[in-house]
Amino acid sequence: MPTYDYLIVGGGIVGLSTAMALGKQHPQAKIAVCEKESHWAAHQTGNNSGVIHAGVYYKPGSMKAMFAHAGQRSMVAFCQEQGIAYEVCGKLIVATAKNELERLEGLYQRALANGLDAQKIGPEQIREREPHVKAVAGIYIPSTGIVNYTEVSEAYARIVEAQGGELYLNTRVRSVRERGDTVTVKTSKGKMQAHYLINCAGLHSDRVANMAGARTNMKIIPFRGEYYELVPEKRHLVKALIYPVPNPNFPFLGVHFTRMIDGTVHAGPNAVLALKREGYKKTDIDLRDLGEVLSYPAFWKLAGKYMGEGMKEMLRSASKALFVRSMQRIIPEIRPQDVVPTHAGVRAQALMRDGTLMDDFVIIDSGRSIHICNAPSPAATASIEIGKAIVERIPAPERRTAR
Repeated sequence: MPTYDYLIVGGGIVGLSTAMALGKQHPQAKIAVCEKESHWAAHQTGNNSGVIHAGVYYKPGSMKAMFAHAGQRSMVAFCQEQGIAYEVCGKLIVATAKNELERLEGLYQRALANGLDAQKIGPEQIREREPHVKAVAGIYIPSTGIVNYTEVSEAYARIVEAQGGELYLNTRVRSVRERGDTVTVKTSKGKMQAHYLINCAGLHSDRVANMAGARTNMKIIPFRGEYYELVPEKRHLVKALIYPVPNPNFPFLGVHFTRMIDGTVHAGPNAVLALKREGYKKTDIDLRDLGEVLSYPAFWKLAGKYMGEGMKEMLRSASKALFVRSMQRIIPEIRPQDVVPTHAGVRAQALMRDGTLMDDFVIIDSGRSIHICNAPSPAATASIEIGKAIVERIPAPERRTAR
């Protein structure tokens, strides 16, 4: 049975960044990462919108705000060092009606509180940056960028391997047992032992935490975000990143436009309950996953609170015309024939027992393990900073394991 100083469960961008940070801080430690899929960044990381976030929306002083602000700089620096294509293209947040101006001002003040360079701009300046946008006012955030996070994750994995870390794909965790000074993990490829376990399992992070005996008082609820892509001859309608003022009656950002690093332009996402934790298609259903959601009393509290907006999201999912109408609020000239369906992502969102959606990262210490149980956006942007923070929280290796 192989034994490690640190065993990381989950080969998304946070798991790999944590392994990289551990290898840098403790070069003599024996480190392993196990991932159940056949490639890295298979889920949240590989299906997000590829934005390097500046940290506009998050509560000042929160982990999201601090890690995103620092993470923007560290992500850009990492891409420069590794030769990964990226662009700091800036982002517009626009108010399309006068009744949104007060909320836009609130976002502007929050951006300033988070230490960002935020610029108020009017309709003429908006048209200079995005000629096809119709809006009454906006905020421009110059430090926001775009990148392919799968490429970033693969670079992390190469660095971990160069540091001497051991990487296991196609390795699913079956059980976790802590006894004495070791944690025994049963996987689809046999047993492993570690002196410390780091749970970065994303959509399954609550289940791994439960295996380890951690008390989380939460459950991961999967929300699918569906996107459309502008056809090539209409990509000129979007120059960079364009976001609406968020709806205060719904805990997601709303349909926005994202120019990807490969030149494609995506519009979305909506936010609907996925009927499977990895349910990227509308037809994907897992009875265990769905049963856990529907039997969780907190879900019904959440559903009752957001019933009206939730129904609108479901209708947008079912109707391309309604989805396009939400795009037309920002770019009126878009027509249904200008967009085609593209990939979807699934957000692993922590829902507490009292019905509260966790608005910040959740990191839980438990015995000889630490569990990252809520790391949706902006976790990819903040991944280097999250990795550093985890390393600071966990004990140094108890012994030197020969490589």
